[in-house]
Amino acid sequence: MNHYANWGNALKGLLRIGQTTTVLAATGLAWATGERPPLPRLLRLTFERLGATYVKLGQFIASSPSLFPADYVNEFQHCLDKTEPLPFAIMKDVLERELQRPLDEVFAEIDEIPLASASIAQVHAAKLVTGEAVVIKIQKPGVENVLLTDLNFLYVAAVLMERALPKLKFASLSGIVSEIQACMMEEVDFYKEAKNLEQFRAFLQKTGNTQATAPRTYPEASSLRVLTMERFYGVPLTDLETIRKYTKDPAGTLVAALNTWFSSLMMCESFHADLHAGNLMVLTDGRLGFIDFGIVGRIAPETWSSTMAFIESLSEGDFVKMADSMSVIGMTKRKVDKVQLAKDLEAIYGAATQVDPEQVVNALANDSEINKLMLEIVAVGERHGIRFPRAFALLLKQMLYFDRYIRILAPDMNLFDDERLEFLGGDAGKPRLLH
Repeated sequence: MNHYANWGNALKGLLRIGQTTTVLAATGLAWATGERPPLPRLLRLTFERLGATYVKLGQFIASSPSLFPADYVNEFQHCLDKTEPLPFAIMKDVLERELQRPLDEVFAEIDEIPLASASIAQVHAAKLVTGEAVVIKIQKPGVENVLLTDLNFLYVAAVLMERALPKLKFASLSGIVSEIQACMMEEVDFYKEAKNLEQFRAFLQKTGNTQATAPRTYPEASSLRVLTMERFYGVPLTDLETIRKYTKDPAGTLVAALNTWFSSLMMCESFHADLHAGNLMVLTDGRLGFIDFGIVGRIAPETWSSTMAFIESLSEGDFVKMADSMSVIGMTKRKVDKVQLAKDLEAIYGAATQVDPEQVVNALANDSEINKLMLEIVAVGERHGIRFPRAFALLLKQMLYFDRYIRILAPDMNLFDDERLEFLGGDAGKPRLLH
C-alpha cells in the first residue's frame, strides 16, 4: 500500500512541477511580448498565480527585511492570501478522513460557508455536540505535498544559483530556503499551532492573568490538519468606537495587551509574532483575545540578555546601549562603530514619533508605515555590517504594532514610562520557559 502511495505522491509532485513550469513560461511569454512591470511586482503577481507555497514565501519576504532587498519587501506587503473557498463537500471529506469518524458524532452543526479562506486552510463556524461554539481550521487537501514539492524545487534552484553566481549578494540562498521550509512546515502542522495556543493559555493561568485570553483547543476534534478552537466574539483592537461598548477603559485594555505580550516573551517558549489588529480582539465581555498562533518567534538563548537590553534601551532613550545590544543580537564579521550607529538610531527614533493617527486605523497604511520603519532600522544595521536574525525582526515589528495602537487607544501614554506597564520589572535577564 505504501508503495502505491509513494508512487501517487511522486506523480503529484511531477504534476506540480509541470504546473509551476507552465505558470513561469506564461510569465516569460508575457515579458517577451512587452508586458513588463517592475521586477518586484512581476514576481509578486507570479507568486500569487503559483499558489500556496509562493504566497507564503511572499509573506515571508514581506516580514524579513533583514534578508531581502527593500523594494521586494515593500512589494510583497501586498501579497494576497485570500483565495476562493473550496466547496464544503471537499472540506467535509478532509474532516472525516482526519477525525476518522462521522461528523455528527463530533459536531452538532457546521456552517458550510467559511468565515475565511486562505491558501493553506479555510475556517468554518460550528457547534460541538456538547454545545460549545467553535471555529474549525481545515487544511486544504494536498497543501503539504505541494509545499514539499515546491520547496524542494526552490532549494535545488538556490543551490544551482549559488554555484553559478558565487558572488551573489545573498550568497546563502539555500540557507534562506531551508529557514523558509522550516517556517512553512510549522504552519501546516496544526499540532504545533495547538501547542503554541495551549502554552500561551498555561502562561495566562500560571500568572493569574484574567484580563487576556486565547482560544481553547479541542483535541478530540482536531488532528494534524484540523484545528478546532473556541469561537471568540468581539472586534479588532483598533475599532475604538465599538470597543467603548465593551469596556469603559480602552487604554486599560491596551495596557493589559502590552503587559501580557511582554510577559510572554520571558515566560513562554515562543512569542506571538503576528500581532496585527485582526489577531488582537476586544471581546464582548471586555477581555483581550489573542488569536491565530500559526506564526510565532523564538529568541535564541544566547541573544536573550541583549534583546532585553535593547528593549530597556528604548525605555531609557539610551541609543549607545541600543547600538551595543544590536551589535550582539545581529550577525556581523566586522567591528561596529557603535557611536555612529547610536547617532543613526537616534535619527530614526525621532522620525518614528511623527505618526498620523489616521494611518493606524487604516490597516494597510499602518502596515506600510511599520514596514518602512523596519526597513530603515535594518538598513542602518546593514550599513554598519549587521544582519539581524528573523526572530528579532519579528519581535521588533510587534513592538512597532503596539506603538501604533497606543496612538489610537492611549495617545498620552509613554510606552516605557507608565506605571501600569510592568514588563520591564522583575527578572528580565533570561527567559523562564513553561513546560
